[in-house]
Amino acid sequence: MKIGIVLSGGGIRGIAHLGILKAFMNAGIHFSMVSGTSAGSIAGAFYAAGIDPEEGLNIFIKTKLLRFIRPAIGSLGLINIENTAEMLKEYFPHDRIEELKTPLTICATNFSEGVATYFTEGPLIRAIQASSCIPGIFRPIMIDNQMYVDGGILNNFPVEPLLNHCDYIIGSSCNHLKPVEKISKITQLMQRAGIMSINHDMEVKAKYCDLLIEPKGMGEINTFDMKKAESIYWVAHEEALKAIKQSELIQELIAQQQHG
Repeated sequence: MKIGIVLSGGGIRGIAHLGILKAFMNAGIHFSMVSGTSAGSIAGAFYAAGIDPEEGLNIFIKTKLLRFIRPAIGSLGLINIENTAEMLKEYFPHDRIEELKTPLTICATNFSEGVATYFTEGPLIRAIQASSCIPGIFRPIMIDNQMYVDGGILNNFPVEPLLNHCDYIIGSSCNHLKPVEKISKITQLMQRAGIMSINHDMEVKAKYCDLLIEPKGMGEINTFDMKKAESIYWVAHEEALKAIKQSELIQELIAQQQHG
């Protein structure tokens, strides 16, 4: 029995995936495959490398890992995201996707050809950087003479690599938007529009998931708000605990894995 999990992009909100992964881990659910975009690729890489999700949270806080997606105000040029390599090597010393303990697919956008690309082997850190490389802020990552940028541009919820390979698929999305009656700031308007853009196909994608966990209102949190890291983790963790408890399917899977 293979259970896969797909992890959306979402900047700092991607820490929600760690809280959700921890809840499933404590419930005894092991994921056979992981697919992720942008921040979801980082959370997925931690899980696939065997790093405990709570330790992943501590790494985010200690190293300010997502600082490389924070825009440099007043910068005249594009930031080089490759500077994060040394920091990431501490946690991924082998730096090969195929050497991870759990199969991982990382979605990035091939900017040269305008298509979504899925990395399942090769350099891990470079694939993570490509998947998280926000265009307009970072220089594109070059892989085999092709430019790569953030996977969320074309596929922010990469469930496709799990289809036909998993018996069950769990979805973790960190971009839920609550209805609003008015917008008072241009920054709020732009952020909401951006979230709507990457969420445009979620209704279709959700149908491929046997269970979708999407903490309410998470999309309201600023993409770069590191101060919310710990609260994001625990809100998502609690949401996952409720979903696990209420899902008959998950309870059956827990029983199967316990007796398997």
